[in-house]
Amino acid sequence: MNTNHKIAVIGLGYVGLPLARLLATKYPVVGFDINQKRIDDLNAGKDFTLEVDDELLKSVLDQQNPLYTNKNGLYCSSELNDIKAATVYIITVPTPVDKNNRPDLTPLYKSSETVGKVLKRGDIVIYESTVYPGVTEEECVPVLEKVSGLKFNVDFFAGYSPERINPGDKEHTVDKILKVTSGSTPEVGKIVDDLYKSVITAGTHLAPSIKVAEASKVIENSQRDVNIAFMNELAKIFSLMNIDTNDVLEAAGTKWNFLKFKPGLVGGHCIGVDPFYLAQKAQEIGYYSELILSARRLNDSMGAFVAAQVIKLMIKKDISIKGARILNLGITFKEDCPDIRNSKVIDVISNLQEYGVVVDTYDPWANSSEVLEEYGIQLKEKVGITEKYDAIILTVSHKEFLKLDLKQHLADAGIIYDVKGALSKEIADKRL
Repeated sequence: MNTNHKIAVIGLGYVGLPLARLLATKYPVVGFDINQKRIDDLNAGKDFTLEVDDELLKSVLDQQNPLYTNKNGLYCSSELNDIKAATVYIITVPTPVDKNNRPDLTPLYKSSETVGKVLKRGDIVIYESTVYPGVTEEECVPVLEKVSGLKFNVDFFAGYSPERINPGDKEHTVDKILKVTSGSTPEVGKIVDDLYKSVITAGTHLAPSIKVAEASKVIENSQRDVNIAFMNELAKIFSLMNIDTNDVLEAAGTKWNFLKFKPGLVGGHCIGVDPFYLAQKAQEIGYYSELILSARRLNDSMGAFVAAQVIKLMIKKDISIKGARILNLGITFKEDCPDIRNSKVIDVISNLQEYGVVVDTYDPWANSSEVLEEYGIQLKEKVGITEKYDAIILTVSHKEFLKLDLKQHLADAGIIYDVKGALSKEIADKRL
């Protein structure tokens, strides 16, 4: 196997682009994506996910294919021919669930087919997508073998190194997050580990097998999901007791070993999705997961709970519900990030609309056309100085929102509901 790596990164989203940019500082890299607009934007030095600073991106861009010039740098392309010379293929496509919350491996199958068409003897294919244990070797490798005609662990090899990108986080960037690595043989594991170690300043952890690495990733997000579900259940209980959950957590958090999770809407492409992968695999081998699926059901119920809480507060203040105007602040799945994938804010909005209220949504971070296409919601461009609402809901705590004088936009007797626990009790009528 050649260790003078030439790298192709398949998928240039929130995970693939930061990784490709980082690798391009030390290796010839081609970033491949089927979205031609995305390719055009990146080659122009623009990353509209905001994960990579434009100047940082431009510093590694190369107008010639580095795989053929043998120079370090990044070239972005949607052409299959442009990745033929790679010796390492890193697949970073998303792993969603279908409408029944069953794992959808279609992006992995299609990207494996793409790589299989150009796979050569001695090449290594590394997967970064979050999956249940066994997907790499039992689902993806057979596709590579079938399309390429090559034999696994004889002609080509595989690795798995789960992504740990936190969208919108400018502190924990890809190079500063310790990386779990693995390979289909001990020798390949060492090569994969050395590759990542050469660019990851936080270091690496070489797992004993691909399945161990796959399992380690899927339980990371499942653990967070379970812990947040406990906080959400506490929020429901304390609401009935008329106790502020944030006050309780602040007091409990004074103990050194208390885990400081908070209640909230659990969306996004990881925590709200990955537990279903583990639960599905468990069911296939004869075990029905109780805790993991219970946590998922509880977290998925929070949109309806928040909507009901807002309506109750409005009723207590004698605000007529039918036709009432509500301002919802935020549609992205987390603060200070443009990512709207699997945002649970839509659950709050749709449940409120069932009560007959009118909901306006404002989010300066989100792309209006993407929101309209994904959720059928027309975002407000701005909140007018004279606009008044019967209720304002902070669903996403963007920094811009925390600077707003929310009360100037309230009608008489209007209420403010804080999903994120980011506002003081003097401002918010109720916090989740």
